[in-house]
Amino acid sequence: MNTIKASPHGTDRKTAAVVGVLFILGTVPALLSLPLALNTVSAPDHLTAISTNEGQMIIFTAIKFIMGLACAGIGLALYPILKKYNEGLAFGAAGFRVIEGALHIVGALLYVVLLALSQEFVKAGAPASSYFQTADAVINAGIGWFRDGANLLTFGIGALMYYVVFYQFRLVPRWLSVWGLVGITLNIISALLVVFHLLPSAGTIQVILLMPILPQELVLAVWLIVKGFNPSAGASLSAKTATNELSSAA
Repeated sequence: MNTIKASPHGTDRKTAAVVGVLFILGTVPALLSLPLALNTVSAPDHLTAISTNEGQMIIFTAIKFIMGLACAGIGLALYPILKKYNEGLAFGAAGFRVIEGALHIVGALLYVVLLALSQEFVKAGAPASSYFQTADAVINAGIGWFRDGANLLTFGIGALMYYVVFYQFRLVPRWLSVWGLVGITLNIISALLVVFHLLPSAGTIQVILLMPILPQELVLAVWLIVKGFNPSAGASLSAKTATNELSSAA
């Protein structure tokens, strides 16, 4: 007979704090890296700007790696908590967020390639029309698809799974779960529209659709660090498990 037992509250409390920190590492660095992006990848003459600001580009790329590791870590850290309530959704959430992390790392590698291309472009005398521009367009198209399509889609699917568990078992306040469900649904819609080329990557409409989930994740992160998961959810699960075991024994 399989027995499901809730983890001690202390363990869940520590896990919640770890998840909260990982949420911050997966979100805040992206905001802090915006000035670096403006000086490099988003600059008007970005091939020259990237080569000129090599140090900033390296930091920007490192931030992308950190975000990838944090996103994968969120799914892995949540798994032991979620599996007590719904093992299928726990596995799916962990899997999709690990895939998202891997895609972030692939995207970061593309920035490394872009840096190398920019340096060769400058060495060649920054020709106005050459294969450098073609390669640049191809690399940036790949970056856009990974960042605003595949990454957001895998993030959305994984997050949707754990927000369902959060809502169903009241692991966090219902208002926070509902906010997450609405925000992540808009996130998935925006990613699908980009993947199928119905919206431009990082366009105004996509940015608007993504706005609700960004502050929600920061609020959720702070909540998990300060409050943790709802301890009554674990107690309720233990009581329900004990009742089911008594019924089975009878």
